[in-house]
Amino acid sequence: MTTTDVLSPDLKTVLRRLRLSPILDTLPERLLLARQQKIPHQDFLLTVLSDEAARRDSLATTNRVQRAGLDPTLRLENWDDTARVTFDKALLNELVSLRFLEAHQNVVIVGQVGVGKTFLAHALGHIACRHAHSVLAVRADRMLKTLKHARLDNSYEAEFRRFIIVDLLLIDDFGLDDMDPVESRDAYEIFFERHRVGSMIVTSNRGPDEWLATFTDPVRAQGAIDRFTSTAHELVLEGESYRQRLKPSATRAQEAGHKKGR
Repeated sequence: MTTTDVLSPDLKTVLRRLRLSPILDTLPERLLLARQQKIPHQDFLLTVLSDEAARRDSLATTNRVQRAGLDPTLRLENWDDTARVTFDKALLNELVSLRFLEAHQNVVIVGQVGVGKTFLAHALGHIACRHAHSVLAVRADRMLKTLKHARLDNSYEAEFRRFIIVDLLLIDDFGLDDMDPVESRDAYEIFFERHRVGSMIVTSNRGPDEWLATFTDPVRAQGAIDRFTSTAHELVLEGESYRQRLKPSATRAQEAGHKKGR
């Protein structure tokens, strides 16, 4: 008799009715282990239900990450500590705690091209998803373009709401290009509406003091930037390009072999 045969049809039916059928995947092994180790019934039940709770938590996290548009590879555990990139590690540890998110504060990650700004921003997004927060990651130019196009088909309110209702809005590459009047107004509205009701992580090659010049309306620009920076933690990255470390491992191994052969 196999371990699967010990499960009665009635048990399988009840588990399916309760939408607990995934338990069937591990239940035979858990039953066998319980018999061998004479695990008390209450402890056995806790173990089986904990398996299902962990599975659901993992699935929910995966769904939040997908909805957020986060890069699945840009997780903090994948960061290469040997990279010649310097930053305030104590501040990063504080951000990882997500206390900034609970307090509706912001984060700006500043640095030159390729030093890992997007990596760390997405890594914080992944951590937020694991803690059941809603996240949306978007590039600044795409966000503003989406809102501009939404005015043409009367979907502006719905699109704008997407950027407001999430717990954490991650805007990548903000302040790279000058904004036209419509884009400036939209950027202002997003910064205004999220002030003290939701958190933002903004990555940029420029510090917030340089964003003013990218807005068309200096008054709105000052209002938006002041609101953002009044509750913002600033993480500055300096060093070599991190992107070289994101190459496929086979390519990097081949390059290392060429260097040794020289």
